[in-house]
Amino acid sequence: MKILLTGSSGWLGRFLAPQLRAAGHEVVGLDIASGADTQHIGSVADAALVDSIVADGIEAIIHGGALHKPDIARYPKQAFIDTNVTGTLNLLEAAVRAGHDRFIFTSTTSLMVSQRVRDGGQGEAFWMDESFYDGPPRNIYGVTKAAAENLCRIFAAEQGMDIAILRTGRFFPEDDDTHHVLSGENMKANEFLNRRLSAADAARAHVVALETIAGLGCETFVLSAPPPFTRDEAGELARDARAAIARHFPDAAELYAARGWDLPASIDRVYDPARAERLLGFRCRTDFASVLDAIRTDRPLPFDHDPAYLPPKEFA
Repeated sequence: MKILLTGSSGWLGRFLAPQLRAAGHEVVGLDIASGADTQHIGSVADAALVDSIVADGIEAIIHGGALHKPDIARYPKQAFIDTNVTGTLNLLEAAVRAGHDRFIFTSTTSLMVSQRVRDGGQGEAFWMDESFYDGPPRNIYGVTKAAAENLCRIFAAEQGMDIAILRTGRFFPEDDDTHHVLSGENMKANEFLNRRLSAADAARAHVVALETIAGLGCETFVLSAPPPFTRDEAGELARDARAAIARHFPDAAELYAARGWDLPASIDRVYDPARAERLLGFRCRTDFASVLDAIRTDRPLPFDHDPAYLPPKEFA
């Protein structure tokens, strides 16, 4: 298929474009910044540009381009609305005019995180699957991605289009911009217990969704490394996460100590990706066991870490 990939110069795009080609698809990239896989420079908020690209033989769209949570410090709220909401609308309308039967939308688990979830301390870990709702998103990023998701649902209902909404957990390479207690690598490793996936897995999920969403209608999927825990451990995770981790991974504490790392004392949320495995047949290949195995065998860690990373758009 000839695929329009938005955000083709970004972090997801650099992993996704090669995987799409390896699967036999032709990739046409659209981004506001230049890149190896970007043929068109411009914004998804430009409806005329989107229409002209889609009209040139595009058969399906993967909409990965967006302003993200770190961009809150760099861009006004209107820019989030223009890119994340209006841009999604432009792409959906272009897809309908072109007669597309499927659409893949990159969303975020961040929109499920209310202020209460963010604060934690509720006595047990929040178990967060696609049905989880605890109030509105806490920032403009989550608000606009939630609005874009609802646009997808409207178009699916009105047009009969099959749409996969992929709520990805964390896979950014830079350091967390709100937590500074642990080293970046230590924190990322910990997050594979409950809320992170590799960029390669995030990209592969999009390829799988593109090829398997047909006939499923509009479906939402949480994407994260499969957690080692079960729902009945939620209370223990909040009280004494290290005890739960030790039960599943007896040598984790020793392996961490050798690196001067710390395991989390408490885990406040767990993302549940079971629906993606059940309906799409997708399961992340990199998980916490992979992280420990890399440490155990002195191999490179199976995730990307680059504290100095800035999106290409910041240099455009």
